Amino acid sequence: MKLKNALTIASATDAGLVRNFNEDSVAANEELGLVVLADGMGGYKAGDVASGMATMIIGNELREQLGKGIGKSNGVDLETEMLRTAITRANQAIYHAAHNKTQFQGMGTTVVATLFRDNVVTIAHAGDSRLYRLRGEKFDQLTVDHSLLQEQVQLGLISAEDARVSHNRNLVTRALGVTQAIAVDVRQERAQVGDIYLLCSDGLNDMVDDADIELAMRSIRENIPLLVRQLVMMANDNGGHDNISVAAIKVEKPFPLRSGFFSRWFGAHV
Repeated sequence: MKLKNALTIASATDAGLVRNFNEDSVAANEELGLVVLADGMGGYKAGDVASGMATMIIGNELREQLGKGIGKSNGVDLETEMLRTAITRANQAIYHAAHNKTQFQGMGTTVVATLFRDNVVTIAHAGDSRLYRLRGEKFDQLTVDHSLLQEQVQLGLISAEDARVSHNRNLVTRALGVTQAIAVDVRQERAQVGDIYLLCSDGLNDMVDDADIELAMRSIRENIPLLVRQLVMMANDNGGHDNISVAAIKVEKPFPLRSGFFSRWFGAHV
């Protein structure tokens, strides 16, 4: 998919080799420059419902809100405010569904989202789904896991190497739908031409080392659809113990504030 040829977006999701159903959900809206990835939890059907609600509600909220204004609101970048609000509303909807319907009790979902606008990427996440970036030859993880193990690593109680093989590595400390209020980490980064952003559920990074994820991104940077398929295959080749979801975005050229969706709303020429 391409947003006025400025962004190339591709995604893939797979149940993996062990689980017989997929609780992940990925949504990409090329007109909004929005990509959302959610990793559901709560057992058969419930996790799938939670992640699906998250991607749908966040997408719908952003589609509605982005038509209402451009710029800053009360000194806060509009994209930051809107993305945080969209995720908060998704959290509330999932929480109420989980507490009002017996079949959905205990469900929740992680989320990581990127919104590209005016050559800036707004990043939001809650849980342990991740965002990586390859910029030239520099590879970085742009999110910090909200997990028990990550907290222990930061406190110096366990090494990063030991954390990778711990049986507790999937215990998240934040997830949508678990509590009525959710703390969402939101930040902004200037996007550069050539950047590749990679969103993934832990079904990828638990099965594939960061070094191998980086190598794949370097080697297949010219073919984004192939990159996401290759990463899913690598996770399955290494055991596929969990659902695997991957979304990649490559910045092909500078992108203006009003492109695609915005030009139709505001009559701008791009």
